[in-house]
Amino acid sequence: MKKFTIEKNDSGQRLDKFIGKAVPALPKSLMYKEIRRKNIKVNGKRADISQKLCEGDEVTLYVKDEFFAPLKEKYDFLSASKNLKTVYEDGNIILLDKSVGLLSHPDDTEYNDTLISRVKRYLYEKGEYDPKSENSFAPALVNRIDRNTGGIVIAAKNADSLRILNGKLKNREIQKYYLCVVHGYLKKKSGILINYMLKDEKKNKAVVYDREIPGGKTMKTEYTVLEEKNGLSLLEVRLHTGRTHQIRAQFSHIGHPLLGDGKYGTNELNKKYGYKKQFLYSYKLRFDFESDAGILNYLDGMEFEADDVWFRREFISGGLWN
Repeated sequence: MKKFTIEKNDSGQRLDKFIGKAVPALPKSLMYKEIRRKNIKVNGKRADISQKLCEGDEVTLYVKDEFFAPLKEKYDFLSASKNLKTVYEDGNIILLDKSVGLLSHPDDTEYNDTLISRVKRYLYEKGEYDPKSENSFAPALVNRIDRNTGGIVIAAKNADSLRILNGKLKNREIQKYYLCVVHGYLKKKSGILINYMLKDEKKNKAVVYDREIPGGKTMKTEYTVLEEKNGLSLLEVRLHTGRTHQIRAQFSHIGHPLLGDGKYGTNELNKKYGYKKQFLYSYKLRFDFESDAGILNYLDGMEFEADDVWFRREFISGGLWN
């Protein structure tokens, strides 16, 4: 036998909903049967399945003690990999170097092993994240990177940090730099590309235009050529806007698609080099706050860089085509 006193947070619930949460080991079919048999009562009287509970009510269950044994907690994120590469961490944030092929969030192809799942497991095992706590904040990603792109992703450990960083990202107070390899040599070794785009939802593809068009969104990308070899160029790119596939779409539009990009490039171009990976990496992040950042003010002016971009060293040494 076990007795529960209804607190304020549980008042207004149906009896069956309350029991389902309070005694999760009790099967629903058996719960309904015990209510009909008067083995589950409210204030010592016969109860109804749909009865609404009030604060102060006493729910008494005359069922086997085995159903009151606590269930071992099982969280989906505990099945995620422990493989997590950290660029920087403090009490408020973690900067993570996401590998190519890893999803940032679950989708219909992968649920358990994603970047956010790995973060939750990491913080849970460190004792910094407790999903059972009533006021627990679930760690969240501030920015995200496509599955086929690697690079730095920011994770917030608390609600204040998430709110602040979301605002800073929206206001372009967090600068993101990419490295990429494109086909061909650019005439201008540095510059800013300004175009306009519409998204083809069916193809999940950006359509780029040189002039403003109705409903079009501005795309602005700054670049510098770092190296040129064997018909390829290594670029550093900084985004001034954040559009769908912005870097891939704009460089393809000017005749220099990314190496390994099958969506905006061609297999004919990529086949020569034998690479199917997309040569794009979000390798550097800088915090340039223009307004108060509250508990994160200490980050202002700090810059972080991924130390092992998989194609940078090979490009400079010529290893990509040797």
